[in-house]
Amino acid sequence: MRFLTSITARQGESTIPPYAILSHTWGADKDEVTFADLVTGNSKAKRGYEKIRFCGQQAQQDNLQHFWVDTCCTNKMDKAELSYAIQSMFRWYQNATKCYVYLSEPAFRSSQWFTRGWTLQELLAPSIVEFYSQEWEKLGDKGSLKLLIRKITSIPYEVLNGAPLSRSSIGDRLRWKGGRVTKHEEDGAYSLQGILDVELAPRP
Repeated sequence: MRFLTSITARQGESTIPPYAILSHTWGADKDEVTFADLVTGNSKAKRGYEKIRFCGQQAQQDNLQHFWVDTCCTNKMDKAELSYAIQSMFRWYQNATKCYVYLSEPAFRSSQWFTRGWTLQELLAPSIVEFYSQEWEKLGDKGSLKLLIRKITSIPYEVLNGAPLSRSSIGDRLRWKGGRVTKHEEDGAYSLQGILDVELAPRP
């Protein structure tokens, strides 16, 4: 697992340190910071860099020296690394000390974050999920906003409070994904791996 510290890539060690993790909606591919951008030093010129800067600053405020961002902490040109990341994603969110949700729209309820396939696991896996506006203002967390999140997603309160997903039927878990979309069709299945407790090998 590769982390960022002060916006510098750092390969994970055998003992994973406490870390924050970012949840967000992706913009255009050309706007998102990639692993290659970090290597070449071109990251700051991209619009997506603002999200990384936010995550790093918020992690620092929470006394977390490490943070992880999906756009740039995985070298997607390395097929083996990408495959491992897809299979590990739920666990990485689950093990994060804090998950920061960066909302790019002003309206919480109509945010695209609630219609993105991958963000379902990013809501359910971590124990602490905090929501922030594009201006870096904290809007609340999964606990304080659970009444509104329940209305938007139909996910039961006990699940939002951390009840094991295994207590919910497969049918219920699949219904939570209703209305959510992914850029690639196969990602719809991959994003459900941890939620359904199954393992799918990504296509080579």
